[in-house]
Amino acid sequence: MEGELATLRYDEIGFWSEVKLDILREYASAYSRILSSQKNASLYHIYIDAFAGAGKHISKHTGDFIPGSPANALLINPPFREYHLIDLDAQKIDALEQLSGERDDVFIYRGDCNEILLNKVFHRARYKDFRRALCILDPYGLHLDWEIMHTAGTMKSIEIFLNFPVADMNRNVLWHSPEGVSSDQIERMNKFWGDESWKKAAYKESPQRPLWGESKLVKTTNDQVVKAFQQRLWIFDITAGRDRYLCQSSPWNAVGAL
Repeated sequence: MEGELATLRYDEIGFWSEVKLDILREYASAYSRILSSQKNASLYHIYIDAFAGAGKHISKHTGDFIPGSPANALLINPPFREYHLIDLDAQKIDALEQLSGERDDVFIYRGDCNEILLNKVFHRARYKDFRRALCILDPYGLHLDWEIMHTAGTMKSIEIFLNFPVADMNRNVLWHSPEGVSSDQIERMNKFWGDESWKKAAYKESPQRPLWGESKLVKTTNDQVVKAFQQRLWIFDITAGRDRYLCQSSPWNAVGAL
């Protein structure tokens, strides 16, 4: 394991990603403190990180190691009752196993979080079992399926912290000339959004009318796309209970890069 970890290239993160980690740490700490203080002793709360990474990053500004969301979560006091950490990368999984040590409250999974969450994790946070969960969804790009967010909402017991992957959207899907986008990229967007309604949010008819032919579509702003997705979450939240979602839109999204 040590040899493999020596070759692991830790992700480099910028200032706004460091701010994001600070927000996550404070939010998770408050969540655990509030749930731990409830009078109902049977209430059981868990932490889920669907794109956990290696547990630490390298600051682009200082070159120093920065604790990632799993490392911060494992230090929270009072602690969560369980921690479920997921990643696709074998070396990052090894790093997470080293980070968690011999703790029996940490469960680590290698694979696609879209399958693991539905088949192995979410059932551990059922409302009827007096269980609650904070689920961190910080995807590397458009690697998250709408079914995950919809399922969490209908369960009424899982609160989501979502980092909206607008950088990947802009790079691969939301082009100024949408006719050039490949069908594979459109399908990725459909799976994240849940349907094709994102097209109405991302494009509008140009105010400049052509002399002949159809009106040209022009791209809207990142903020409009984020707002449309938030509204989509709220619509489903009407039947799933309030405050199940936290959709994060931040300055690093505005410039299209993490």
